[in-house]
Amino acid sequence: MDYAISDLDAMSRQLTSLERTKKAKMLVVDDEPDNLDLLYRTFRRDFQVLKAESGVRALELLESEGEVAVIISDQRMPEMKGTEFLSRTVPQFPDTMRIILTGFTDVEDLVEAINSGQVYKYITKPWDPNELKAVVQRAAETYDLLKQRTEELRRSQSQTALLSAIVRTAQESASLEESLLPIAAAFGKSFQADGCILQLVEGKQLVATQGKYSANDALENWLEHDPLVQAAIATQKTQAAVNIPSDPDLAAIEHYVTSGIQAHLLIPVTYRQEALAVLSLQWCQPSTLREDELVLLHLSAQQVALALTCTRYYRPVT
Repeated sequence: MDYAISDLDAMSRQLTSLERTKKAKMLVVDDEPDNLDLLYRTFRRDFQVLKAESGVRALELLESEGEVAVIISDQRMPEMKGTEFLSRTVPQFPDTMRIILTGFTDVEDLVEAINSGQVYKYITKPWDPNELKAVVQRAAETYDLLKQRTEELRRSQSQTALLSAIVRTAQESASLEESLLPIAAAFGKSFQADGCILQLVEGKQLVATQGKYSANDALENWLEHDPLVQAAIATQKTQAAVNIPSDPDLAAIEHYVTSGIQAHLLIPVTYRQEALAVLSLQWCQPSTLREDELVLLHLSAQQVALALTCTRYYRPVT
């Protein structure tokens, strides 16, 4: 889907819709090819299914593919039991839901695995397809809930850290110029941007004074040549390009080509209808923000405007 400069709330809704239609990943592990194929066929419509014929191969797949929502593993396999394999996935992927298939009465192994939180459910062979589907559906829902709560906690901590950094900077900075870098760094880290620039504005023009944060130490400041900046200053409205390679008006601009930036968000920092600065958030991949993050951005930009105003009044630019 193409995105151009557009309303941020609309973009957030579009992204949410895309995320809902994206299939979750699951991993099925069984040393019997027929069982492996059956599991794949059972779940391929609802999940992006990865297959592995052993615990060793499954660990290799997880290393390359990353976290999955659900793992279904046979218990009795050569080289490594299912419970042993699943226990090895816990440290790196604690939120993944793990289901054991067993045709044997390995009670001790199963009880220990379940009690230690390594296994969500166990299903006996031969399994009932409807029962297995129901268990997997509940497991996927539990995984989504865990990830949601983890993300909510991370966002809450990030929001607190960002607002605290703005207030602390306003109180401690010896000059207006000195306040820019810590504020830019706080925004860059909070929104997981590859780069962030906070640059002052005077008379609707950028001035040399800036604060610059880069996640990879390679950020260049080309804001004076960027059309989004002038639009943000002129309209005093946030400007965004969330998928620059798909935007014909921006994709050919030299600084986007050379920098590798694929998403750019420009927030005007205003006080009493005067543009004091612009805040540039940059990502090296197509990106946009959720509705709650947009609310935080606007709230934080207002706090930055107050911080800059106070710092400028009490501590002139050096």
